[in-house]
Amino acid sequence: MERLLENKVCIITGAAQGIGKGIAERFAADGAIVYACDLREGSMDEWAKVCSEQNNTRVIPMYFDVADAPAVKNALMAIFKAEKRIDALVNNAGVVFNKKIGMIVRQETELMFRINVIAVIELVQLCSRLMARTGGGSIVNIASVTAVLGSPGQSAYSATKGAIMSFTKSAAKELASQGVRVNAVAPGIVKTERFAELYESDGAKIDQRISRIGLGRLGTPEDIANACAFLASDRASYISGQILGVDGCASI
Repeated sequence: MERLLENKVCIITGAAQGIGKGIAERFAADGAIVYACDLREGSMDEWAKVCSEQNNTRVIPMYFDVADAPAVKNALMAIFKAEKRIDALVNNAGVVFNKKIGMIVRQETELMFRINVIAVIELVQLCSRLMARTGGGSIVNIASVTAVLGSPGQSAYSATKGAIMSFTKSAAKELASQGVRVNAVAPGIVKTERFAELYESDGAKIDQRISRIGLGRLGTPEDIANACAFLASDRASYISGQILGVDGCASI
């Protein structure tokens, strides 16, 4: 069976759990050399070994804070030095604080923008330069359907994801001449550890939102991973500057 990402060097941030872990596992199954990045030291070591063996590829854990610019630069340069290229980057790392207007905390909002927006811009700047040296590559940013549809209690978070959508479109136009494609995937409600926390806080509200999903179910990390794998692959070689909603036909 064809593997979409055979021998492609791919970097995934926020890979220790949830959507990021699902993306890393899908990329490994598709034959990619996966650099799985996260903040928590040692959190992926054993999983990476198992994932490598199961998929006959290399899954390499790396630990750094995406908001630490020097650490990010050191990590990317180490990967490029070891592999001589970077083919794909998935900017998945993010934080969310759900607060209604009137309860929004400036410190939390600043952290969301620092992780969800500024870190992404810096990663794209650094990685695109390295990709351009070897003919180009693919960058996939994780946005959110909330940036398009809105979501009560997520105004500040939605603002960060709206920024990512705008940045994705502009970056795609700037980097096209260098062979670097930039797209975004906008998930709807995805069943992850974070979803469990949201459900505990307001299960009735979540049930109401699920009832308005056209396809009648929650998304899974695999659903998001499938979209990312396609956009990172050569099958999407003429696709750039797009926001792909993976939300089950959500109406809210």
